[in-house]
Amino acid sequence: MALFNVTRPASFLLTGIPGLESLHPWLAGPLCVMYAVALGANTVILQAVWVESSLHAPMYYFLSMLSFSDVAMSVATLPTVLGTFCLDARSIAFEACLVQMFLIHSFSMMESGILLAMSFDRYVAICDPLHYATVLTNEFIAGVGLAVIARSFITLFPLPFLIKRLPICRSNVLSHSYCLHPDMMKLACADITINSIYGLFVLVSTFGMDLLLIVLSYVLILRSVMAIASHEERLKALNTCVSHILAVLAFYVPMIGVSTVHRFGKHAPRYVHVLMSNVYLFVPPVLNPLIYSAKTKEIRRAVFRMFRRIKL
Repeated sequence: MALFNVTRPASFLLTGIPGLESLHPWLAGPLCVMYAVALGANTVILQAVWVESSLHAPMYYFLSMLSFSDVAMSVATLPTVLGTFCLDARSIAFEACLVQMFLIHSFSMMESGILLAMSFDRYVAICDPLHYATVLTNEFIAGVGLAVIARSFITLFPLPFLIKRLPICRSNVLSHSYCLHPDMMKLACADITINSIYGLFVLVSTFGMDLLLIVLSYVLILRSVMAIASHEERLKALNTCVSHILAVLAFYVPMIGVSTVHRFGKHAPRYVHVLMSNVYLFVPPVLNPLIYSAKTKEIRRAVFRMFRRIKL
């Protein structure tokens, strides 16, 4: 118990966008729209996959997992973000901040794992279609979902305890309208080497490895597609991957941008760091359902049928 008997504030103060405080009331509207789209569109996809038998297939099961992680991420950030921008309610209790930090990092890692699983789905569908039904069984998909959840929980479980062991006495003002591990550990007036090393380990061993395996899967997919003689068949095969590729870009490009700005843009204005972090957290939950609805005919048809039944 003495390990956690250190100096720490009872609460933290969250920050909107430094230097743009006068615009917070104007930004509240777009943020509300983004949350409405993220929550509403992803919930519609979840409902469509649940009720439409035509969508009871591995690809759409993975899509429903992606939508669930996006809904969970939006719910995790919504109270503090809207409180900061709409109500100027910036205070958050220390323990509540730890919980939000754990949830944000967990759901982000889950999304990375699901995107990797979806790339495996595309790999088997294109490179080994004869064994698709025997490999991607319901039991396998359920096992992948449980593995993604377990990996996130086990890997990130130490983070709250690594923060609780640090004395926080420099300041209690965070840089964002939500709680993140790098932001919290910088407020400590003690050695944060362990936190930094563990954070880097988590980043490389999970997000970095997932991205590497996704790229590898698409290298193999491209090699298999190029062996197809018919040009039309090549385009048809690649077209089944477009939605997933866009979802991967929507997730990893902002993440790489945040990491680049954090490490090499230390002299950039603070609002640049904050805006990049907000793009990383808010854009994928908004774009993913729009991408899949726009690029996947089966999803559009299922959604139209579902709304038609509701009207009747």
